[in-house]
Amino acid sequence: MRLAFLTHEPYFPPSGGGSAEAIYLVAEFVRRGHEVHLFCPDFEDAQRVAAGHGITVHPFTAWPMGRYTALRNLKYLAYPAALAWHAGRTLRRLRRDRGGAFGFDAVLSQHTISAVAAGLLGRRWQVPVVFNFLDYLTGFMETWPAVFTRTGFVPWLNRFERSLPRRFLADGVMTVSAPLAERFRATGYPADRLKVIQYGYDARRFRPEACEPEAGAPPEAPVVVMHGSFDTHHLGPIARDCVLHLHASRPGVRFRFLGRDTPALTRLVQAVRAAAPDLRLDCPGFIPYEAMAGALRGATVGLVPYEESEGVHCAFVAKAVEYLGCGIPCASTPLENLSGYFSGEPAIGFSGWDGQSLAGIVAGFLDLPPEQRKAMGLAAAGRVAARLDWSVVAANAVDFVEATAARGKAVAKGPAGFEVVGRT
Repeated sequence: MRLAFLTHEPYFPPSGGGSAEAIYLVAEFVRRGHEVHLFCPDFEDAQRVAAGHGITVHPFTAWPMGRYTALRNLKYLAYPAALAWHAGRTLRRLRRDRGGAFGFDAVLSQHTISAVAAGLLGRRWQVPVVFNFLDYLTGFMETWPAVFTRTGFVPWLNRFERSLPRRFLADGVMTVSAPLAERFRATGYPADRLKVIQYGYDARRFRPEACEPEAGAPPEAPVVVMHGSFDTHHLGPIARDCVLHLHASRPGVRFRFLGRDTPALTRLVQAVRAAAPDLRLDCPGFIPYEAMAGALRGATVGLVPYEESEGVHCAFVAKAVEYLGCGIPCASTPLENLSGYFSGEPAIGFSGWDGQSLAGIVAGFLDLPPEQRKAMGLAAAGRVAARLDWSVVAANAVDFVEATAARGKAVAKGPAGFEVVGRT
């Protein structure tokens, strides 16, 4: 199969979150002998990386793209049409260079933004299209500032995102969670075209021995850690109140926030330091994906203090899986998918939607005898490695894409659903 793989994030190096998945999916496609053509924003040493990964990269160079670029949201709005134009122009060039019969057998998109581009290309190229939704992107906007949410634009964006599979007659849809799949199914998209693949982690990097304190190091105060991109929905009143309640009851606890100094992180740091000047809070800045396990070394409890929104309910939070993979117990707000998937897992606890109850979950883990907490973490690490290592998640995803591509192009059949029509 010759696959057009579309994403709105630079492919390499992975920066964590959803962007980490692409390299593992691509590796599995290549391992199975498929020809992968990657359409994504330009990144450093793109052709060298392409040669090393056994793929062809067609970099998008019209403007910089990335999680932290200036005017990010405006660029996101313009990117799908620009990416589709770039891919179409590239195909025309390849046909001139390699012969008129050159074409793609399927299109796979990563994330919502590139799904729009993939849908446009599927219509033009008449090939099977698979969308891979790693989150419910517009669902996170519910926690944005009121000046934006009160415009009424957010519900419209929510409906538009949920409509994408039906709007573009996608042949298959992969989702990061069962709640997100259910939201697509509720629009009338056929359930048998949906595949929940969850979200994975690299068990070779995030493993307990990589995160243990160095041998012979003196005992330190407990460390509560959080890592991520620190967007608005990550760090709000719940995170602030959790930190302050923990500090009030356990002033010796240290806090470590691993990630870029975003406005949300700056607000949090200013608020907690104003309220508790003696609070010990470390913010070392951005940590590359390959170095994150080392940055988690010595952590006692991992934190997922997300504010409530449709986006977080449909997410499968990477940091929670990585904490558990390192044998670090995790305290989280009650996200729908995360709490459902890890129901009964003793190494992760769920609070209410407030900082005080989240602090109570953290405190419960801190109160455990160290050996009991370690044994609990090691057992959890074994369970997540068996179910969520990237090798498992990527294999399930590629199985689905292969089956969908073989089934052929879907066409609309009235308002009730779709009918599969085989290609000849």
